[in-house]
Amino acid sequence: MSKAPATPGDSDVPVRRIDRILAYMSLGLIVLSIVCFFVVIAARPLGVTDFSGGLWPTITVLPLVGLPIAFLMIVALLIMNIVRRNRANRGR
Repeated sequence: MSKAPATPGDSDVPVRRIDRILAYMSLGLIVLSIVCFFVVIAARPLGVTDFSGGLWPTITVLPLVGLPIAFLMIVALLIMNIVRRNRANRGR
């Protein structure tokens, strides 16, 4: 008889706190960057012509910096997950 497919709750490898932190930080940074991206796109037709004052420089630069950082955080999370699962499988 075949085994039932493994569900995420059956995992022998526990999820660490750093994994959750990296996942939520990268997700938050992606969402914030995309929101800022659409705000910059919508600001031009709405009549905002001066992007040099207030929060506009930060809002303009955040997608340029935030998305690559979030991508690197996801890559780090994947590498950590692969290493952790390989160590768990080797220990069996």
